[in-house]
Amino acid sequence: MTVLGDGAPALYDTGPVPGPGGWPVTYEQVATGSLPVVELRLVPRLSAGLRLHGEYQGSGFTEPKYIARRGDGQVVQLSRLLHLVASSVDGVRDIESIAHRVSARFGREVSSDNIRYLVEKKLEPLGVTVPEGQESDEVDAPRSDLLLALKGHRVIFDERRTDRIARMLGWLHRPVVVVAVLLATVAMDVWLFGFFGAIEPVLEVLDQPVLILLVFALTVASLVFHEFGHASACRYGGARPGCIGCGIFLIWPSMYTDVTDVYRIGRGGRIRTDLGGVYFNVVFMLGMAGLYFATGEPFFLAAVYLGHFEILEQLMPAVRLDGYYILGDLAGVPDLYGKIKPILLGLVPGRKGRAARKEVAGLKKSARTIVAAWVLTMVPLIIGEMGYALWNLPRILATMTRSMVEQFSGTGSALADGKVVEGLVGVLGCLMLLIPMGGVVYLSVKIGGRILRAAKRATAERPLLRVTLCALILAGLTGLSYAWTSGLTPQPLPKKPPIAPILQPGVSTEEPEPRQAATPDGDASTSDGDSADDPAGAGTGTVPSSAAGRPSGSEAPSPGTSAALSASASPAAPASNAGASTGSSRGPASPAQGTTEGPEPSSPSTGEGPSSPAPSPIPSESAQPSPTEPPSPPPTGGSPGVT
Repeated sequence: MTVLGDGAPALYDTGPVPGPGGWPVTYEQVATGSLPVVELRLVPRLSAGLRLHGEYQGSGFTEPKYIARRGDGQVVQLSRLLHLVASSVDGVRDIESIAHRVSARFGREVSSDNIRYLVEKKLEPLGVTVPEGQESDEVDAPRSDLLLALKGHRVIFDERRTDRIARMLGWLHRPVVVVAVLLATVAMDVWLFGFFGAIEPVLEVLDQPVLILLVFALTVASLVFHEFGHASACRYGGARPGCIGCGIFLIWPSMYTDVTDVYRIGRGGRIRTDLGGVYFNVVFMLGMAGLYFATGEPFFLAAVYLGHFEILEQLMPAVRLDGYYILGDLAGVPDLYGKIKPILLGLVPGRKGRAARKEVAGLKKSARTIVAAWVLTMVPLIIGEMGYALWNLPRILATMTRSMVEQFSGTGSALADGKVVEGLVGVLGCLMLLIPMGGVVYLSVKIGGRILRAAKRATAERPLLRVTLCALILAGLTGLSYAWTSGLTPQPLPKKPPIAPILQPGVSTEEPEPRQAATPDGDASTSDGDSADDPAGAGTGTVPSSAAGRPSGSEAPSPGTSAALSASASPAAPASNAGASTGSSRGPASPAQGTTEGPEPSSPSTGEGPSSPAPSPIPSESAQPSPTEPPSPPPTGGSPGVT
């Protein structure tokens, strides 16, 4: 007979019930109540969507690493033993069966207790297996809070469509085609930058709002084609590409391609996949150049010009773009940012330094060299950029506020006046202004929060160290605040006309008029910069129209006259200011402004006696003639002088 799972006997059965759900017992055991104690089997299950990608080929670690990808996209690294355990879990085998299978493949005896420990203490916290007793296969495992990672993923092309696109474009990665594309690109750049002039199409586009929108659309198409390059290179190398989607990088909209499967192919295939995006950017630029030759439209060449900057941006290894992954695959380390902490702690003596050096010792010598060079380059660069941004924070905020006010008011006025195209381009300019500003704010808050949490953990149960650290932070903030308020930091940039006026509708494009100066003959001339007649730098405003040049009389002034004139004379250049100015250039100061006097070289006098320097009167309407000063004839060719 058989006792079912709830313990109820089947009295009329003559043998075991076929199938699962019970265990065979005798009638005596049921009658006496001495049923056997049966231990329930533990059958582990993998989490939903988990994929085991196998050994990390071309790894920079001394011990082999294995890659697994959870259903939520998080990639985890496993040791060989953990990978054997995870690959033996199928939802049917129990702990004892898994132990036999792992022992045979591992080459050493692994008990069922060892398997239970590895499943409960290692795989479950990583989200590889489902906790015991949980009905759903979905797990809520921790994710790496990467500082510069893509957020808010949304799928655009699923795996089936991505694989179809990759299969169609795979021929572009054949060596003969790659060589032909690169040679054509060199010829195109020589023609564009050496003969045609790359900036001319950009200037023509900036003059037409509709063309700007077209170039923007071509730029978005180039981003999509860039992702096709990653997917097709992944498939060409023998791996299986995943989906293509979009997300938010910092707060920039960005696209991504799931190519996690490349970790199971060789290093050459991974680097080909990393470079596939910029390679397809080059192919796209060649297509745009061909369309220019076919149509003669300059906005195609403008897209080619901007494509070069997109490639340079992608190759930067500072953030998680293509250059970062290229460097990581060259070193054989998937996450370079994860090695910053052990590399830096390895420089510190003591227990923590020894533990960090032991972790770094797990890398091969070539990988350690690449990673250490990257860390020791990037960390000072990041710290320097943060310090420079803090030092210039007042001018950043002032310039940002001024630009935002002008941009939003001008765009709103264009839309209110019915200028739809200009208004839409202005909205594009608003986005171009807001997105980097928001990115800077987001990154600053993110980094500040991380530093604060790290400092809190490091000073836990160490009150003296925490007080010292707080004092240092307070002193630094006090010094920065004093520099901001006292004018030690650079001042905001002066207002300049926009380089691309079409992106800033309603913003004035007029250059501020420079100060006008008069020659000795009374002709107006331009004088740039600070002159000697305004040593304090405070004389700004409109120059009075009655300002005249230096007197050109034929008689040398008497000592009394010279003394009377010197009370209202300023040390000026040989040609003083004349004419009216509507700009904000500096003008001469009036006597009330405390302008110091000084000698000025003069032409030789025609009178008797030694020649004396003739002071220049202040070109002001309030200047009054001295009672003892003889009348001076007006200068020739100019406006009447001040007597």
